[in-house]
Amino acid sequence: MNGCQNGDRKWGLWLNTPVFLFFMLLSMSVAAESTQDATLPVVAVPSSGTPQASVISPAVLEAPAIPIPVTAPLPPPAAPYAVGFDKINTGDTAWMLSSTALVLLMTIPGLALFYSGMVRKKNVLSTALQSFTIVCLVTIVWVVLGYSLAFTPGSTPFFGGLDRLMLNGMFYDKASSTLSVSHIAPSIPESVYVMFQLTFAIITPALITGAFAERMKFSAMVVFMMLWSVFVYAPVAHVMWEPSGFFAASGILDFAGGTVVHINAGIAGLVCAYMLGTRRGYGREPFSPNNLIYTMIGAALLWVGWFGFNAGSAVASDGRAGMAMLVTQIAAATAALSWMAIEWIRKSRATMLGACSGAVAGLVAITPASGYVGVGGALAIGFAAGFLCYWGATGLKHMLGADDSLDVFGIHGVGGIVGAILTGVFADKAISGVDANITMQVIGTLSTLVYSGGVTWIILLLVDAVIGLRVSDDDEQDGLDISQHAERVN
Repeated sequence: MNGCQNGDRKWGLWLNTPVFLFFMLLSMSVAAESTQDATLPVVAVPSSGTPQASVISPAVLEAPAIPIPVTAPLPPPAAPYAVGFDKINTGDTAWMLSSTALVLLMTIPGLALFYSGMVRKKNVLSTALQSFTIVCLVTIVWVVLGYSLAFTPGSTPFFGGLDRLMLNGMFYDKASSTLSVSHIAPSIPESVYVMFQLTFAIITPALITGAFAERMKFSAMVVFMMLWSVFVYAPVAHVMWEPSGFFAASGILDFAGGTVVHINAGIAGLVCAYMLGTRRGYGREPFSPNNLIYTMIGAALLWVGWFGFNAGSAVASDGRAGMAMLVTQIAAATAALSWMAIEWIRKSRATMLGACSGAVAGLVAITPASGYVGVGGALAIGFAAGFLCYWGATGLKHMLGADDSLDVFGIHGVGGIVGAILTGVFADKAISGVDANITMQVIGTLSTLVYSGGVTWIILLLVDAVIGLRVSDDDEQDGLDISQHAERVN
């Protein structure tokens, strides 16, 4: 543009010489062959020392229309694929590595301590060992089959394929400077995404153990968790988080696992509580927590780890991750205060167990909404979670008549339901970029309750028929630490 401005004086000289006419006529013949379609007007050009002559702009001459092929934009990849090292965002990768460690911390030692503190002393080690064992067991299930079923496209919108069986096709090749990425998280290595999602697959079945605490055979627990991870967790994760999944395609929202993790685990825990029956002495003798300091430390680790859970689900180190972290903190604090306020109103005192339970309830409820809501939504969801989860762990628990030992359904089930539905109410399109529909949120919630509850019941029937679900009365009386593992806490 500057070159044209600087050449204005030169053009003035050309316009005052007959030579200009010669070059204009020559350019007309060239333009007739190369110009497609233009509508520049006739230009009157004054000639120095001669009468004005009308010169036709070259663009007036119509050239035959030559179709230009239009290349449609390529659709986004629908399956994992290979990229060069230069396509990896190091900031996103660093954050996702950190988030993965935080979420793993939620199970060991977070959940292990949280649950161990609430059971009786004779069951402390068995309760912690269940969480530790699930970390190991689900890791192998995930690598062999779970990841492929959950996060690759399948022949139906309900189950993934087998393209990543044994993580086949996932690679890192230094020589060629290429590696594989997931189509869901293209800015980070696929290995990091596999690990991040593995931590979710670990904590979900680990949550269920709180519902049957102090009475399930260790061998039955192992087999049940292996089958549940394959036939319940992986399909639910697929329909919600894989783009071709049924819930995802229907517009049902779950940013970080309110449905996939908490509703899923909550209803499974309730079914387990029914199938195994009540603990010996339930309702007749007090089952006091053995060490609430363990529970508080576990709750604190869960709280901190939840930042990786929710903010990490942005799969990027960006403003959305920051917003998810902020609303997670707000909802947890609001729910903890709400729970303590209810305790104060009803019993004239707040308790450590109540504060920890309220915080976890808020964390659960904000999970599906964490990438979609602002501060106001977080406050509302936190308040609702504190109130409704308190009712879930007290009034609803008595109504259902199930011995849900550590209130898995009352907190995770109810909290997940509250969060999933209120996501449809408080989702802000300016933050999320998507429209929320409360009707679809309710459909997703009910569908998960029915599928997870039904398949869990079938798996438990099979395990009970082959192994037996429950320890004997004598073993339960002695405690699972001694009867199942021959060790105890002195």
